[in-house]
Amino acid sequence: MTAPSTRNVSEREARQVAEAAREQDWRKPSFAKELFLGRFRLDLIHPHPTPATEDAQRGEEFLAKLRDFCETKIDGARIEREAQIPDETIDGLKEIGALGMKIDTKYGGLGLTQVYYNKALALVGSANPAIGALLSAHQSIGVPQPLKLFGTQEQKDTFLPRCARTDISAFLLTEPDVGSDPARLATMAVPDGEDYVLDGVKLWTTNGVVADLLVVMARVPKSEGHKGGITAFVVEAAAEGVTVENRNAFMGLRGIENGVTRFHRVRVPAANRIGPEGAGLKIALTTLNTGRLSLPAMCVGAGKWCLKIAREWSAAREQWGKPIAEHEAVGSKISFIAATTFALEAVVDLSSQMADEDRNDIRIEAALAKLYGSEMGWLMADELVQIRGGRGFETAASLAARGERAVPAEQILRDLRINRIFEGSSEIMHLLIAREAVDAHLSVAGDLIDPEKSLGDKGRAAAKAGTFYARWLPKLVAGPGQLPRTYTEFGELAGHLRYVERAARKLARSTFYAMSRWQGRMETKQGFLGRIVDIGAELFAMSAAVVRAEHLRATDDHGREAHQLADVFCRQARIRVDELFGRLWTNTDDLDRKVVSGVLTGTYAWLEEGVVDPSGDGPWIADATPGPSAKENVHRPIR
Repeated sequence: MTAPSTRNVSEREARQVAEAAREQDWRKPSFAKELFLGRFRLDLIHPHPTPATEDAQRGEEFLAKLRDFCETKIDGARIEREAQIPDETIDGLKEIGALGMKIDTKYGGLGLTQVYYNKALALVGSANPAIGALLSAHQSIGVPQPLKLFGTQEQKDTFLPRCARTDISAFLLTEPDVGSDPARLATMAVPDGEDYVLDGVKLWTTNGVVADLLVVMARVPKSEGHKGGITAFVVEAAAEGVTVENRNAFMGLRGIENGVTRFHRVRVPAANRIGPEGAGLKIALTTLNTGRLSLPAMCVGAGKWCLKIAREWSAAREQWGKPIAEHEAVGSKISFIAATTFALEAVVDLSSQMADEDRNDIRIEAALAKLYGSEMGWLMADELVQIRGGRGFETAASLAARGERAVPAEQILRDLRINRIFEGSSEIMHLLIAREAVDAHLSVAGDLIDPEKSLGDKGRAAAKAGTFYARWLPKLVAGPGQLPRTYTEFGELAGHLRYVERAARKLARSTFYAMSRWQGRMETKQGFLGRIVDIGAELFAMSAAVVRAEHLRATDDHGREAHQLADVFCRQARIRVDELFGRLWTNTDDLDRKVVSGVLTGTYAWLEEGVVDPSGDGPWIADATPGPSAKENVHRPIR
């Protein structure tokens, strides 16, 4: 059942809305963009950038304070048990300035760099992931970040001091029948004098239950004097007509304050509009360019914890006369966790430092970090549960009740699962990154495959494409990766960089061949595009791991061990890359489509016989028709 308020839009309109929201210019270089084009620009990431001394000192001082708070004031078991972060814990976070980590000091914030903000999230997320989610939703996508990038000075002066110390913020985009397709957004903001009148329902509003300030995406109808389109607003959560109708519960992140928020004739001053009308999605996507780094940062923290538990448990637990870590079947899992944690931290630190320096465009790097981090974080947690065996499946409370160490392995598996969905599911991230990866091709040859373009347009596009490919294709034939003495300053890791360079050119050739083969149907080949992106993610992670290892060696900071971890990771990644290259052309994509068609038409309905469905009654999608709320307001601001 579809909510009656949902807008019906064509596939073409949906794509046009998404395309219009993209940042379409590349004003700064991008390592990942060049990688997908077959150009291994090592100079963009090496030598590894480092934070300024003052930034590092300020960051380390806060990390020390935060670590003490995590160890003495956060009771993760209580949060899991009560499914709520205690108010006194949130008050304590406010007192130490954790709400204002990313907010400039002139507004009362701490002014941390992206590097130290992410280190802080990794730390607090290890104490309890729900707290990490609260702080991340507040600062990475809530009110502070869009105002920092797009807000007026008056808006910054009004709202940022509140966000730095007292007020929790939330970001509201998703609706009951609108996920990653914003063209169908149904929440409306109708101009009325000096105000907008807001009506609609928002789903999965992280922090929404306790928020004081909301960033709301709503559609402004086009009218005289109003351009219209999806627009961003700052809305007071306590405003008349705002109702939190439900606090949602999930398989993980049990302490998260996530709800359903209804707006009924809510008056929002025009002064609270962020940017011009119609700029809402562009604001959201630009905010996420660095905001997405918070999720892989917390996955780094999870990986570090998984490694600690795997090490301690595997040394203590014996089977067949020796510790289980010495059995190859278990040891390979420990090696995977250690190597992947090192690489993932390298990806996040490198991307964060590049964001701080603002020399490079990191939109693809941040998206790759989010995709790779969320997938690898889940795998590391899954391997930890397997290493722990039955104890990995048992809850921490149950372990403690029978006298064993309360290790919440099953909890971290549940908590990390949402990261593959949060802020763009892995499937959507694949498509988003793929669109950016083929941007250079579409910019020169897009009109050739556009059925609505005239013959004249196609002719001009053919000439433009011919010039581009005449220069580009020959460069994909040979490169530094084929020379045995290239990158020798990296020692034993040089071979991995040569592999990355060769693989990048192969990746670009494969993409070009696919575009030539499928042309306008390329966008439907989501399996192929996903593998292209996964190869790029592995190559980016390999590059980051090698550059970080060399940086640590140069600074004499665990350099030998870092080189060993980078070497192991790269060898593991190369196996995955080689498999992905093979699956570009040898796969079951066509057969899968036939099976899906049969499933949807009921051809295989007989296969579902022999079970009962324990699901409850009700529509698949809740009715989100605008109107007054008929439910109790469960909003509970923390003061």
